Amino acid sequence: MTAQLVALCFDANDPLRVARFWAAVLGWETADELQDSIALLPSDDTGFRIRFLPTQEKKTGQNLIHFDLTSTSLEDQQETVARSLELGGRHIDIGQDPEDDHVVLADPEGNEFCVIGPGNEFLADCGFIGALSCDGTREVGYFWSEALNWPLVWDQDQETAIRSPHGGPKITWGGPPLMPKTGKNRLHFDLAPPELGDQQAEVDRLISLGATRIDSDRPGAGRVLMADPDGNEFCVLTPR
Repeated sequence: MTAQLVALCFDANDPLRVARFWAAVLGWETADELQDSIALLPSDDTGFRIRFLPTQEKKTGQNLIHFDLTSTSLEDQQETVARSLELGGRHIDIGQDPEDDHVVLADPEGNEFCVIGPGNEFLADCGFIGALSCDGTREVGYFWSEALNWPLVWDQDQETAIRSPHGGPKITWGGPPLMPKTGKNRLHFDLAPPELGDQQAEVDRLISLGATRIDSDRPGAGRVLMADPDGNEFCVLTPR
């Protein structure tokens, strides 16, 4: 038994605004999970929630995780882009080529995401959220494959990808060169120990795979803040 990915968390200056944006884009329901956070509940086989946590820090630099949203046709892609813009998103330039078939956008707080054109074979059997696209090394892809017990579905030219056996989005790592990490990541994973499992035992297992335990600047009841081999933060929650 291994940890489960229960949430992708966004640090947000206005959690409600950003949550409403993504709820409308994805068609997911919102839920007030905790006193200071808002969660979106998946309406498909995604398998994890999206949680928005308050922060006073402003976004600096490009996020190391972003959504790749899929399209069934050019019209579908255009509709997703138009809906995102109407909801408060905007076009951004991160160095993409004009001939690229994906459209790069940002949500109301500047969190990047891509709307992929139709016919993408790599994401063909995935849902609307085709992938969580991450900046990271081959080694970190191996780490997360073992941490979550998700099989590798891509491992070529320093690029890796994993996917839950139950379906849902792929998680991908693009390999070198890596973007510089500036402070705490704005997005991170929340893991839950196995059912009836022990939090400390899971923390120890993750450390044996290459993670490190780090201090938290956001005190949380029972949360253990850790970092993967690339230094990206994630939390191990208290068993419920």
